[in-house]
Amino acid sequence: MTNTPAPKDRDVDQDQFLTILSREDALARFEAAFFPRAVPAEKRLLADALGCALAEDVVAPIDVPPFDRSNVDGFAVRSADLASAGEASPVRVMLNDEVIACGTAPTRPVLSGTATSIATGGPVPRGADAVVMVEHTQPAEPRAIEIRRAASPGQFVSYAGSDIARGEALLRAGTVIGSREIGMLAACGIAQVSVARRPRVAIISTGDELVQPGQPLRPAAIYDTNGAIVTAAITENGGEAKFLGAIPDDEAQLEVAMRRALDTSDMLVLSGGTSKGAGDVSHRVIGRLGKPGIIAHGVALKPGKPLCLAVCDGKPVIILPGFPTSAMFTFHDMIVPVLRRMAGLPPRSDAKVNARVPVRIASELGRTEFVMVSLVEGSDGLIAYPTGKGSGAITSFAQADGFLKIDALADQMPAGSEAEVTLFTPHVRVPDLVIVGSHCTGLDLVTAPLAHAGLVVRSIAVGSLGGLSAAKRGECDFAPIHLFDDKTETYNTPYLSDGLELVPGWRRMQGIVFRKGDRRFEDLSAEDAVRAALADPACIMVNRNQGAGTRILIDRLLGGAHPDGYWNQPRSHNAVAAAVAQQRADWGMTIAPVAHASNLGFIPFAEEHYDFALVTARKQRPAVQAFLDALASDQGRTALEQAGFRPA
Repeated sequence: MTNTPAPKDRDVDQDQFLTILSREDALARFEAAFFPRAVPAEKRLLADALGCALAEDVVAPIDVPPFDRSNVDGFAVRSADLASAGEASPVRVMLNDEVIACGTAPTRPVLSGTATSIATGGPVPRGADAVVMVEHTQPAEPRAIEIRRAASPGQFVSYAGSDIARGEALLRAGTVIGSREIGMLAACGIAQVSVARRPRVAIISTGDELVQPGQPLRPAAIYDTNGAIVTAAITENGGEAKFLGAIPDDEAQLEVAMRRALDTSDMLVLSGGTSKGAGDVSHRVIGRLGKPGIIAHGVALKPGKPLCLAVCDGKPVIILPGFPTSAMFTFHDMIVPVLRRMAGLPPRSDAKVNARVPVRIASELGRTEFVMVSLVEGSDGLIAYPTGKGSGAITSFAQADGFLKIDALADQMPAGSEAEVTLFTPHVRVPDLVIVGSHCTGLDLVTAPLAHAGLVVRSIAVGSLGGLSAAKRGECDFAPIHLFDDKTETYNTPYLSDGLELVPGWRRMQGIVFRKGDRRFEDLSAEDAVRAALADPACIMVNRNQGAGTRILIDRLLGGAHPDGYWNQPRSHNAVAAAVAQQRADWGMTIAPVAHASNLGFIPFAEEHYDFALVTARKQRPAVQAFLDALASDQGRTALEQAGFRPA
């Protein structure tokens, strides 16, 4: 990495926005403006030092063990006395009148022809140079034993300093203290150590729309997820995090909060307020907080383009994008290296695996793109499925196993490409059961017993047709489908191919959803309701994504028409219901349980068959059998019925 010097003069207008830098250039400038710097140290008790990095070498002040000790329960002896011992010629020795236990200092020497009883860990007495195990002796007479095996000098004895020698370099500066290191320090009698002080990091969320978890959610508001996520991530990477709450988009109020935070912390991390929006004010405040100010504002990353990096009078200030996935990815990729260096910790060592990408991933020329993926086991190795939920999705980061990189000079990653996946955790547990296709809330009810039994179930929502393609490629165990065939007027079976078999699931009523009281739809059939909607230019629909079974039903009703809202194509039933309930659309198609949960009007249209295409070659896998058992169980059927579905 090239260390490009930071600009010497930052008196220019700090509002210059998004002079896009490459990831490498932005990080180099940021580090050059902040490093080198001394890592402050502090003394900590062992109990408080876990996870910290040593600030200096630690030299052993004593030998460990501090004396010669026995490794077994037995008798301390002179090995020369037993030179002739054997099964046919036992050697008899007299017992000294003391027993050496742990913590008991010997008082009597072992003279020739004598032995002293000793416990594991007991100090070896004067004169003894070996220990024989009690199992290799026999009582002979009061105060005597017979030994039938010879002993070599040093047998079953740990000598003083054999583990750790006085003056030995016990641990080096920079070593991260874990349980093993704490054990070594404790063995040497060291009660406290000098460690790199954890950097104090203040966290502020920004935005008028934010509500803290636990508080009522007002209209158009969202819960503040970034505050909690960033706080936890800072602690995970060696920082001492302090969340200061969410500040509205008020420039004066935000400036006061940022100044107070910098007065008491080593780093300030904000989320939101770094884009071009009228309410985004965080980056405007930075120019008044100290020199050199903004180092980079706009990085050629996806997700994470609006990232803002600054240094104000020697303290780093970071403004993360507001969307959770963008915020967390840029934090881990760009900020964690700096934070860990401040904490004296080594760089993260990320594990990587190779996997095949089964679908084409479009990308944007000129921006390095990082794509979150979920890993499943295929017939020829690992398969990496893009999570595909966007930078605003919380679960993209939480449910992904890792990410792959698309170079800035590429506009796509073709289907079938081999890619290197960087894992979020040191190890990845490949799921026991993989379900790829159309998602339904009933699926969560059936798989719940499997999860409770410790099985890892991975469900990837790609629509019915996408699921069938995955099943044909052997990338999943089941593909949930609900596809109607016009020619045979039957569900699902006509879409199966060799190697797939149908497992009946449940029936669910699809229909038109609308806001209760809307006279355009009240008391009409589904066909009449759609005709009424098409006749009203002001009536807006919400559609479903291509490949979804619901989309096929909608297109049948529309008869080729593309009314206003047709190209609004969310990927779930819940999204359709939300669009109608929030008056962003007037009608759409969803399933009855979702409509009722949203308190919307519902016009039944067709009871569709939600079934499963099972990959026959995977049928005997234990997790597959567990799913089939759960699907057929009384418990599973009852749960489906209570949710509004009709088991097949």
